[in-house]
Amino acid sequence: MSKYEIVKPDVNWKDITEGGTIDQPGNSKQFNTGDWRSMMPVWHEEKCKQCLLCYPVCPDASVIVDKETGQMKGIDYDHCKGCGVCTKTCPFGAYDFVENK
Repeated sequence: MSKYEIVKPDVNWKDITEGGTIDQPGNSKQFNTGDWRSMMPVWHEEKCKQCLLCYPVCPDASVIVDKETGQMKGIDYDHCKGCGVCTKTCPFGAYDFVENK
């Protein structure tokens, strides 16, 4: 059992990992880390030219690209932290950067 699965109100702090400690490599997909963003990118498919310049600059790999077609399909808001790098990178204005509500 992972230490993340035992975090309950009656668990002592000594029974879990220290904050910020990564005890399992490659575990970021297990956690929805986009729920604290204050701003969010909104992708407009009709404006997108599929240049994919936004894909390699996203620090959270939140730009979703179809593996078969190689085209952008959307944004993974479960992991997007709202940094706005994709919106600044796009030369075609395919993104709006709006307040997360």
